Amino acid sequence: MRLTAEIDPRSGFCHGVVRAVEQAENYLKYSSRLYSLGAIVHNSVELERLKQKGLEILSIDDVGQLHDDVILVRAHGEPPETYELARRNNLQVIDCTCPVVLKLQERVRDTWQRLHPEGGQVVIFGKKGHAEVNGLVGQTGGEAIVVSNDADLDQIDFTRPVALFSQTTKDPDEFHHIAGRIRERRPDAEVYDTICRQVVQRHQSLVEFARSHSVILFVSGRESSNGKVLYELCRSVNPRTYRVENASQIDLAWLQEGDNVGICGATSTPKWQLEEIFIYLQRLAGEPSDNNNQ
Repeated sequence: MRLTAEIDPRSGFCHGVVRAVEQAENYLKYSSRLYSLGAIVHNSVELERLKQKGLEILSIDDVGQLHDDVILVRAHGEPPETYELARRNNLQVIDCTCPVVLKLQERVRDTWQRLHPEGGQVVIFGKKGHAEVNGLVGQTGGEAIVVSNDADLDQIDFTRPVALFSQTTKDPDEFHHIAGRIRERRPDAEVYDTICRQVVQRHQSLVEFARSHSVILFVSGRESSNGKVLYELCRSVNPRTYRVENASQIDLAWLQEGDNVGICGATSTPKWQLEEIFIYLQRLAGEPSDNNNQ
């Protein structure tokens, strides 16, 4: 089949995930096992690769049973209670909290401490139950209000002060919509756009990337929140956008003679996964699989 393919140069792990994976791999060079509190990345293929190196995923309940061991805190961060548990159980913590998330945690905590005495509320725009959001809510003693859509805004008491933050990986347009709805009901609400700048730039560049190719193969784990957002973004500008985790999931009926295929992914998608898709398409086209973008 005659086609060309290109990997989006901006796709791949974000800096926080790169740092967490590198620290895990460095530790596992000298140890046969490392416990990670939660999935280090929302990507089943990458998790399996790390599992083969000795990474074991634990829940917070599992960590409560550990003593005198080592745990890794992933890029999403954790609430203060997790660090207190580690201290009590004499656990060494490899803290891989993303610096962007760490700064956001501090801002949420400082704002809550300022507003709480006067009855103010901290609102987090994010996915309820997401690891990063849990860590943010933990900065407020569990009192932050998590909203993900217009209906959730009814949880807020608009007669009291409001400060709005965002999970770092949310859609910028959705955040600004929520912020606008809040200000309609509370004009003096404090609004802090805390979406990671790398995520914002990726949204902008992906729109152009999706438009400039006849078909898009979006590579992402099904459990990735960021993957869902970016996949839907690509599909909104290019209806021939398909989500896969590996080459075996590619349906040849998606491809047509002469297609220019764009390969991109989420902040939880490693470069090697994108390259595997590229190599598959090169072989399909009967060209050498040398990992070079076309």
